[in-house]
Amino acid sequence: MRVHEIKELALEDFAGHISDTRKQIVELRFQMAARKLDNPGKMAEAKRRLARLLTVQAEKQNKNYKPTPKKNPTKTK
Repeated sequence: MRVHEIKELALEDFAGHISDTRKQIVELRFQMAARKLDNPGKMAEAKRRLARLLTVQAEKQNKNYKPTPKKNPTKTK
């Protein structure tokens, strides 16, 4: 899921998607331990999806949430 797809979800739908993703991560861990995981990138993608879901859920729950803008590093002489 892309971020714009996640942002379109209703707040009630997040719990289901989060639990499904967590179950998938557990299954991928077992496959990795048994050395049956074909693509290790699946684990990283599942973790990223979980982080996206949790972040957008927190943003929707907290209406006053404003992410801090990224600052450009200053050059030191």
